[in-house]
Amino acid sequence: MNGGQHNRPAALRDWAVAVKALTEGKQILVLRKGGIAEETRDFRLVSDSFYLLPAYEHQKPELLKEAYRQGIEETLADWNPEKGTVRVGAYAEAVEDIELRDQETLDRIREFHIWTDAFAEERLKWKRSKPLHLLLLRVYAAEEPVEIPMLPSYSGCKSWVSLEEESLGLRPDWKPVLDDETFGREREAVLGALGL
Repeated sequence: MNGGQHNRPAALRDWAVAVKALTEGKQILVLRKGGIAEETRDFRLVSDSFYLLPAYEHQKPELLKEAYRQGIEETLADWNPEKGTVRVGAYAEAVEDIELRDQETLDRIREFHIWTDAFAEERLKWKRSKPLHLLLLRVYAAEEPVEIPMLPSYSGCKSWVSLEEESLGLRPDWKPVLDDETFGREREAVLGALGL
């Protein structure tokens, strides 16, 4: 359950609208290449299980498919930067880490995520020599998100942070977003689209 530095819980930062889609069962995947401030200069899976830390700074409606654009406004309603806290309400287990290296393969999964084709392609092309990681995630959601201090170390263009807050805990009220059968079906659909 713990990951990251000094045995503190690991958290994967992603757009709040993507965390929302994962928490609502609208997608089971994220696409990662690593942030500009990434220590390793590319993405790597630092833990098989981690919290999902919503990030609000770079969300842009035009980079999302039409059906998901209103989700940005909904996530911003939960965000109060003056308060200096962030709400953590999702936990994930990575069940697959698949490397995508070409546009044709990326196109095969277009129906399984919230991003526009243009934005997905942009992610693939950035740092061209590095693969785009497709993480298939089993997501658990809390009945009530936990509010934690938004520390400066949680900000910036990086994928992973080590949470100072050790009391989050995977409590009994953290339930799988999708039941076993539905998740299995979604996973097989993505793998089937990729020919895996």
